[in-house]
Amino acid sequence: MTIADELNHSSTAKLSIQSVSKLFRGARQTVSALEDINLQVEDGEFVCFLGASGCGKSTLLNLIAGLEKPTEGTLQTDGHSIDGPGRQRMVMFQEHALFPWLDVMGNVLFGLKLKPGLTNDDRRELAMFYLKLVGLENFAQANIHELSGGMKQRVALARALAPNPQVLLMDEPFAALDAMTREQLYADLQGIQQKRRKTVIFVTHNVREAVCLGDRVLLFTPRPGRIRTEFKVDLPRPRDINDVAVAQLARTITDELKKLTASA
Repeated sequence: MTIADELNHSSTAKLSIQSVSKLFRGARQTVSALEDINLQVEDGEFVCFLGASGCGKSTLLNLIAGLEKPTEGTLQTDGHSIDGPGRQRMVMFQEHALFPWLDVMGNVLFGLKLKPGLTNDDRRELAMFYLKLVGLENFAQANIHELSGGMKQRVALARALAPNPQVLLMDEPFAALDAMTREQLYADLQGIQQKRRKTVIFVTHNVREAVCLGDRVLLFTPRPGRIRTEFKVDLPRPRDINDVAVAQLARTITDELKKLTASA
């Protein structure tokens, strides 16, 4: 596969989640984290999971990643069962989880080491493509400790994108950053999504963030987590988190979220 083929390859990945429940069984008690989750996610769609802490949204993301197995139900991507982690589903966490002994280029290359059909030069070309995509082409040789928090998350994003996964799973990746850095990353992520058209599952408890980024926002009930309400976000892109339309829809979603919490 040539570099052009690799960059232009577009999967028909879709997520299908059917009747999924998840129990965590401990020595003293059993906790029901998720109950009867049914969800279809189309190729290239950006879906945000929104809810209070402990509602199971991160648990569902871990199930999609293959890091956990459901107690009941099935999860599929592109018609194939999710039985464990895979290169077609990459996860980006709140903590950047970069390797401090590698420079920026080395961290991005790490995810490409096991990708077949590429020479070392091909891998470096791909890594540089994604560093340019996140605006870090001039920092390829920088050490990780020399970077700001926002730059580290950009490296983590480039590393997640470099293997060209079908699905990008993001678990509150911007929560620890300051407001100005988050706003810049919202713009960057929307730009990347328009260029690469990845299927994205994004976990957050920030309502405006969900409206700013998502095509759909799914509200989870308090534990056991169930998808209670769906909001389609038809606002034009690129979106600014401070836009009036974003704030208005965020207020509507916040009111519904408060109702869910109060009725729990």
